[in-house]
Amino acid sequence: MENLWELYKSGEWEIPFLTFSIYLFVSASFIFYLIIVASRNRNIKREKLRLEYNVLIEKVLSSIIFEDVLYAEIKNDKNFMVLFDTSFFREVLTETLINLHKNYEGVYAQKLEQFYKDSGLIKDSFKKLKSFNWEIKCKGITELAEFNINEAFDQIIACAKARNKTLKITAINAGIKLEGTKGITHLTEHTDIIDEWTQVNIISAFKKHDIGDTKGVELLLESQNTTVVSLGLKLIKELKLTQKVPFVAELSTKAPNTSIKYEAQSVLQALTI
Repeated sequence: MENLWELYKSGEWEIPFLTFSIYLFVSASFIFYLIIVASRNRNIKREKLRLEYNVLIEKVLSSIIFEDVLYAEIKNDKNFMVLFDTSFFREVLTETLINLHKNYEGVYAQKLEQFYKDSGLIKDSFKKLKSFNWEIKCKGITELAEFNINEAFDQIIACAKARNKTLKITAINAGIKLEGTKGITHLTEHTDIIDEWTQVNIISAFKKHDIGDTKGVELLLESQNTTVVSLGLKLIKELKLTQKVPFVAELSTKAPNTSIKYEAQSVLQALTI
């Protein structure tokens, strides 16, 4: 210990220490630079591939939608199948498939859903649900919900118990899209704030179901989460659920705060005019 103290007082350590620090800084900077360059080159390469893939993907999906070509026929295209074995190609294909599905309805949408199943892309989505990365899980949930894979409901809604807020609301939103009021129980128990944009998405998901007089929507008005209560009021007003008027009237007299009270009165007035 005394030797170390003497070395420290002598100052002989300063030059070697500074030299080492400079070399370390230069090396770290160079490595960081190489990482940035490699990442940039990788992104450029992926974008070039994406453009190349899109030409083939659009041609294939167009034949499926408008020419009634089945996946069994597409499998005979060796060039397509070689690319289909790469994960990035399947990623681009799924993204394009989703974008098209959002813009088509009826028979066209059903054809895209069938291709999603027949091609095995559905398996990729289910695998994503098992990922430890919440972003990948969200992507899998979104894909399965978009293509109306009802058998995924239990696995998706299980993610509503996750700690990550985004994952929780994504799972609940997808569950409602797939099964309507069956997902309300999980939404009622939701403890995090639901922003306006998410509320719009959830209302949109409900609109896909003819919920009629199904019991459940009124349960949202009993939630301890005021943003969930507000969502329930918006749903009742948007879907014109006049049969829920008694529940809204009760809430207007027992509201947890002034904001909810005024919103309930506004919904009550809109439904009784």
